Amino acid sequence: MTGNNVRLQAIKDVEAYVPPAAVAETDEPGEVYGENVFSIGEMRRRLPKSVYKSVAATIERGAPLDPAVADSVAAAMKDWALEKGATHYAHVFYPLTGLTAEKHDSFFEPLADGSALAEFAGKTLIQGEPDASSFPNGGLRNTFEARGYTGWDVTSPAYILQNPNGHTLCIPTVFVSMTGEALDHKTPLLRSQQAMGHHAERILKLFGHESAAHVVSFCGPEQEYFLVDRHFFLARPDLLNAGRTLFGTKPPKGQEFDDHYFGAIPARVLGFMMDTERELFKLGIPAKTRHNEVAPGQFEIAPMFERGNVAADHQQLLMTTFKAVAKKHGMECLFHEKPFDGVNGSGKHVNFSIGNSELGSLFVPGDNPHDNAQFLVFCGAVIRAVHKYSGLLRASVASATNDHRLGANEAPPAIISIFLGDQLADIFDQIAKGSATSSKGKGTMMIGADTLPVLPTDPGDRNRTSPFAFTGNRFEFRAPGSMQTVSVPMVTLNTIMAESLDAIATELEAAVAEGTPFETAVQTLLTSIITDHGAVVFNGDGYSETWQEEAAARGLPNLRTTLDALPELITDSAIELFEKYQVFNSREMHSRYEVGLEQYALTIGVEARLTLELGTTVVLPAAVRHQTEVAQNFTALTAAGLEPDAGPLKEVSAPIAELRTALDTLRAALAVHAGDSAYDEAKHAHDSLLPAMAAVRSAADTLETIVADDLWPLPTYQEMLYIL
Repeated sequence: MTGNNVRLQAIKDVEAYVPPAAVAETDEPGEVYGENVFSIGEMRRRLPKSVYKSVAATIERGAPLDPAVADSVAAAMKDWALEKGATHYAHVFYPLTGLTAEKHDSFFEPLADGSALAEFAGKTLIQGEPDASSFPNGGLRNTFEARGYTGWDVTSPAYILQNPNGHTLCIPTVFVSMTGEALDHKTPLLRSQQAMGHHAERILKLFGHESAAHVVSFCGPEQEYFLVDRHFFLARPDLLNAGRTLFGTKPPKGQEFDDHYFGAIPARVLGFMMDTERELFKLGIPAKTRHNEVAPGQFEIAPMFERGNVAADHQQLLMTTFKAVAKKHGMECLFHEKPFDGVNGSGKHVNFSIGNSELGSLFVPGDNPHDNAQFLVFCGAVIRAVHKYSGLLRASVASATNDHRLGANEAPPAIISIFLGDQLADIFDQIAKGSATSSKGKGTMMIGADTLPVLPTDPGDRNRTSPFAFTGNRFEFRAPGSMQTVSVPMVTLNTIMAESLDAIATELEAAVAEGTPFETAVQTLLTSIITDHGAVVFNGDGYSETWQEEAAARGLPNLRTTLDALPELITDSAIELFEKYQVFNSREMHSRYEVGLEQYALTIGVEARLTLELGTTVVLPAAVRHQTEVAQNFTALTAAGLEPDAGPLKEVSAPIAELRTALDTLRAALAVHAGDSAYDEAKHAHDSLLPAMAAVRSAADTLETIVADDLWPLPTYQEMLYIL
């Protein structure tokens, strides 16, 4: 089959798609939930009472893990897994690739009589030893130093990963080097949550909660994604290898009608969603909301809040599940932040809160927020933290893929600011002027039809242009990209909150010790916070040009690209912050910086080589074939004594010449030795490869609008986005 027929055949194959037969399920949805999870309830049923209490204390209250419980837990976990049909176990960890890694080992060991015995000891549960040399480490390990350790994370439940040919017991773990330095995303998340919780509990004690339960952070990540038919996906080498289209013109109809957002979910997609949700329910992942997103072919799932560590693990598992189930439905699930140029990109909004089992979320304002001093103190801590460390928040979402999205008109700007809403903004404005004495209340809405109910209205609107917005009982960090792990922004949020809560607790404790009435100390504290850090609060349009100027006047950084943002990780203040709260040491911080640069350069390097290959072997030949046909027609008409229009020949010849020149420029840029450091390579990718790729794309996209449809080899946007 010739290249130009692949696209046309793909369209026929999509049209002939037959959905998979529905699987007969005998269990009710509620009975399925958590059936493949070694939950705390399962532990209660299977473990000796003393062992269960010890493990529960670690999970629920953050108590140190007693190593003596390992053998009992391992035996119970093995029995449960074997009953579920598992033959292997895997220590699952989350290296700096941002993906999930796992090494599978069999439960069964051969005996001398030819039989086998299932074995799983406590020491095996607690520790594994995968090769650490082949994962990104940013200089923490030399290539020849291979030893790394996984360590059991009891706070994240083990689960069964099902496969038609056999099941596997998966055990979430940390991944560290021989020196104990973090080679993963889970270790710093656990460290940062512990630091934040400690200082939050200091503040709660000041408010009279003497025996406050353990405070943790909660996360509710909203996941946006695209679905395309796999026939189209496999006919697009750029989607297959880079996750995004390196060529492609906007479709005649994009998202400008706003008709896809919250529209009726296509039957094929709804079938996929129902299957994914059932698999997620089995794994105890609380999928809650599903809907069409703004762009054609784009959708969203939102889970309920969970503890940050568990939410991060579940988010990784969710993406794996989506990929697998999409294939069963003949589709590919795309998590790239910008798979299609010119239409909405995809984010992963991280809804962040902190709280405990007794008080719930500490970000709940109540009916009269101006009288809720405890809420205002914790809200003030967020304002202070985001203002002081906005650069670190921006760095936490920096990547080559997310650079395509941040600052565009469907994503928050690269300037980190906070949206408080009318009610809270008014309260903090009152505090800045003296004291808060009132709160804007909720209203009611009369819609105008007697058959419709009177609807209560919130005291403030939402703001989708804000990167960090208060949304009633939590803060929504809208800047994370759809492909990244939520662990990285959660680590940053926990750590900067730890510093802010520490500073606030220290100030209040000192004031009370000096005899200042607690209410007066709180008022003084809140006034200083909004006076010193109120510049970060912005309730306006984050997409407007005037905001760029106003933000600069306020002193807010505008870190437009990953290269601008990553150096924030290795400033003296950042290293001091993370070392103080024992989240990262200096070497670990520099490793994150180096890995970020490496991933940036590698991503763009792959895209540049793909652009050169596809431009040379796919786009250019198709354009030349079209040019040849036009030239032959022109010659034939001239020979017949007619005077044909030379316009079509000139129309295709000019962009072909531009394409050849752009390909030569890109080829030369790829041949350049960028330098010996990760920064040199990243800088070269940004300064040379990206502009050269853009020039190739510009010429190629022009040709797509000119070349005869039966000659164009790549599935187009209007086909991929609308044929499902």
